[in-house]
Amino acid sequence: MFADAFNYLLYDGRAVIEPENLKEMDSAGIALPFGARDGKESRKGKEEAVQKYRDLLKNAVFMEDGKTAYVLLGIENQTDIHYAMPVKNAIYDALQYGRQVSDTAAKHRADRKKQSETEKKVSGAEYLSGFYKEDRLTPVITLVIHFGAKEWDGPLSLHEMMEAKDPEILKYVQDYRIHLIDPSKLTEEELEKFSTSLREVLGYIKYSGDKKQLHSFTENNPRMRLDADAARVIRTVTNTPVEIREEEEEVDMCKAIEEMMEDSRQEGMLEGIQEGIQKGIQEGEASGALRKARETACALAGMGLPAEQIALAVSTDLEVVKEWILN
Repeated sequence: MFADAFNYLLYDGRAVIEPENLKEMDSAGIALPFGARDGKESRKGKEEAVQKYRDLLKNAVFMEDGKTAYVLLGIENQTDIHYAMPVKNAIYDALQYGRQVSDTAAKHRADRKKQSETEKKVSGAEYLSGFYKEDRLTPVITLVIHFGAKEWDGPLSLHEMMEAKDPEILKYVQDYRIHLIDPSKLTEEELEKFSTSLREVLGYIKYSGDKKQLHSFTENNPRMRLDADAARVIRTVTNTPVEIREEEEEVDMCKAIEEMMEDSRQEGMLEGIQEGIQKGIQEGEASGALRKARETACALAGMGLPAEQIALAVSTDLEVVKEWILN
């Protein structure tokens, strides 16, 4: 899913980033803010800074492939919109670049200890910054996936969050735009660009508010046999009451949804019939209500419903219902 999301963002769905080439980065190594390793902060201050940034980073996944660093924010357990996301993204990226500078400086310090007197000396500026003139950074790309059916109406850039609207002011304020995958705004063509179960998860979320479109999406989609984790995401985000057993590795969502809908239809039918019978009893004579209940019971029996459920539906003694059905 990780590679699939970034292939969609960067390469229009082409499989350029290969999952096997990605390796996970330890977010603990990014937890120190830039400049915190120079020994000038108090121990308490360092510990507070480390905890602050670890709390920030715990909801992100970090990967790299030797050319680029990737950060994926899934907005953990959050279908609500984060209205400060441009700032949050900027912090993630700044921490990544800060880590790169700190790691580079640490490598240079280690290398200098091994250097002989005849090897190249660094300039004073390079020594102080820890980052040499020829050093380069690895690009950092942060992507947000909004796992919510509601359309994202939050800001997409830092400028959108500014109270100031004067263009003469804003041109001196660095704008920071977020990269966002918002299910509600994805077209059918864009959904097709995903190659993993992320396509079905995002599609289900997109159509979850429209029963007709959702039915069309699931019924005509041969890929709706999902791994259990993807099915759990759908269940959690959309509140779809699909049963997923602990031992299941795959879930046929088409079948699960159809069973769920059938149960709902039967429950709704029984409730509707029961309400209708109660109303008839109140408005008509008892004999007429009883005749209507008998007709209804026989009709339900013809549909294959068991006598117990029919008795509940028509609010009549079970033995009486059995006699109606037999006669």
